[in-house]
Parts: sequence; C-alpha cells; structure tokens
Amino acid sequence: MERIKVGIIGTGFVGTVHIDALRRLGFVEVVAVAEANEELAQKKAADFFIPRAYGNYHDLINDPDVQVIHNCTPNHLHLEINTAIIQAGKHIFSEKPLGMNRFESSKMLELAEKYRVVHGVNFNYRMYPLVQDMKHRIQKGELGKVNLIHGSYLQDWLFYETDYNWRIEPKYGGATRAIGDIGSHWCDLAQTLTGLKITKVFADLSTVIPVRKKSKIVETFSENREPTDYEEIPIQSEDWGAVLIRLENGASGVFYVSQISAGRKCCLNIEIDGSNQSFYWNQEEGDRMWIGYRNQPNAYFMRDPNQLDPKCRGYVLAPGGHPEGWLDSLKNSLLAYYRAVLDAKNASNKKPDYATFHDGYDISCIVDAIVESQQKGKWVKVAR
Repeated sequence: MERIKVGIIGTGFVGTVHIDALRRLGFVEVVAVAEANEELAQKKAADFFIPRAYGNYHDLINDPDVQVIHNCTPNHLHLEINTAIIQAGKHIFSEKPLGMNRFESSKMLELAEKYRVVHGVNFNYRMYPLVQDMKHRIQKGELGKVNLIHGSYLQDWLFYETDYNWRIEPKYGGATRAIGDIGSHWCDLAQTLTGLKITKVFADLSTVIPVRKKSKIVETFSENREPTDYEEIPIQSEDWGAVLIRLENGASGVFYVSQISAGRKCCLNIEIDGSNQSFYWNQEEGDRMWIGYRNQPNAYFMRDPNQLDPKCRGYVLAPGGHPEGWLDSLKNSLLAYYRAVLDAKNASNKKPDYATFHDGYDISCIVDAIVESQQKGKWVKVAR
C-alpha cells in the first residue's frame, strides 16, 4: 500500500508532537513542513529529517504530492489557512479551537462539507482507551441515568508574571484563554462520555495576574523566568474560570480551569455520577479509572486490552501494566482519522471516535456562550 503523504503547517510544540504521532502510524509519511519564513522551515525540516521545507503555507498547500495537511498554527490563523487547505481539496486535521468563535467555525464546517474533505480537530483526550471504554459502558447503561458531572483542568505554565505566550493575547488566542485553551478539552470530554450536549452555562472568569512582563513570544511551556528587557502588558484574558453547566437531559454540572495552579501540570479530571454508579478519570493517571458504588466496595479498573469493550481495544498499544499516556492519545486520534482518510470514498454517516469539524463547531458554540455569560453575569443558552 502506498503511504499517505502529509504536510505540517506550524512546527512549534504541537506541530512536533503531530510529527511524532504520524510516524508511529506506519502508513503515513510526513513529506513537507511550512513555517513563517524559509530559514525556520529549513531548520525544522532538518531537525526532523523531512525532505521539503516551505517559507509560506501556500507553497505547501500547492504541493501536488501532499494529500493531507495538519494546521498547527495559532488560533487566529485557522480560518485563513483551513479555508485555503479545504478549497485546494486536501483532507485536513486542524488544531483546536477550530475557529476564534462559532461563526468562524461554522464557515469552516460548511466549507469542509461542501468540498467533501475528511476533517478532524485535535481533541485528543477523548481517545484514551479508558475514556473510550467509559463511553461504551455509559452507552450500555452501566452508569444508569447521568445525574451530575463535574471536574477540572489545572495547569501552572503561566504561574509567573514573566510567563508569556501568544495565547495570552486576545488578537491571537481569542476572547477567552483558559476556557478556550483547556476548558474546551473538558467540554469535549464531557459530551463525548455522556453523549449529551451542554445546553446552558453560567460562568465566572477572572484575571489573577493583571500585568505580565513580555520579553518575547516563546514556545508553549518554555520558560523565561528573569527577563532583562521586557514590556509590561495589561492582561485581558482570564487565568482562571469556573462554569456551571446544564446538560440536555436536565443534569447539572460544574467545571473549573486554571493556568496558574502551582504544581499542576496537566491535571484534567472528570467524574460522572449516575443512578447506578459513578465513573472518575484523571488524565495524569490515564491508565486507570475509579468506579464508585453505594452498597459495595469501590473499585479501580486498570487499562487491560483483555478487559476493555471490544469496540475500543484497537486503541490499546500495549499490554496491561505498560503505561500509555498523552502522546498515545494523539496517536489514537490520528489512527482513527487516517482510517477515515483511507476509506474516504466509502465513508459512512456513522459518528467517528475522533473529533470532526462538527465537534469543533459545537465546542466553539459552548465557549462563545461562556464568554457571553461572563459579560452578562447570567445563565446563557448555547446557541447552535
């Protein structure tokens, strides 16, 4: 079988992990990268032994050998670049959020459907084997009726006033930062697991560090603890947010996010309380889930391919006791997506396991509602 040829636009932190995950698939070959200029593109191509480097994304899109393109650029470029990719008839896998708002996301979804390209968005947490297993357990009724849902996503990579990144600036990242960046992952996880839409939100967002010291734009998660030459920048995006939610079955929930919680690196957790039992999962311990009972001992379920629902065993890479984690979840997302690319001509209407532009648009609607709720100080219905 001839390997699928792929191009990557944007080779920062996220772009490099896309390259790693793609190479693990085996039937996919990264043949080109594009960056903001020729020098940077050549350096990244050399670093990762990629044969072609382009100083602008148009040249990569026009490369006749490239069949699929990954957009790993900052948020404000998604509409422009994704539109060009789709209009060229190339299959597309975009970083999240899909757009800066639901209107941009809607345009991209409509365009992708019109040109009949295979489209995906990187909400990778849904592709942990135990998340998929929980989803199928809930579908089979083991949890019972979903009564409550709650959790959080905590980080500390913007803990210091000297921590700065393009995500902080609304013109690059959008109207919301912590919610749009990491809260969007929690919302996708909640809807994926329960199969229920978030219909209403009530938000309280706050900026804890009102002024930051900007020395230069640096790659995500890198540090510049003591800059000698900096500019003081008033901050408009939130460091913290808490959101009450309502699901379409009437169930209540709450989640909170932070990028300034010391010691928390990637602490995404979620609990779903049902009428029969409860499920709890923490990404930092992604190989196990907690099952809570009222009248019998609680249990920890360890990831083991022999014990998982048959529908999700294909996403298990190693035997039980051999830890799998974040990088593996991205690999699983791309595995599901590229299976769809291989079968593009025979694609069914069945909802795939990976996130599509439909999901990207839906999460944009939720994020927009959260922003509106913060502005108005009241419950807001999610407009879809």
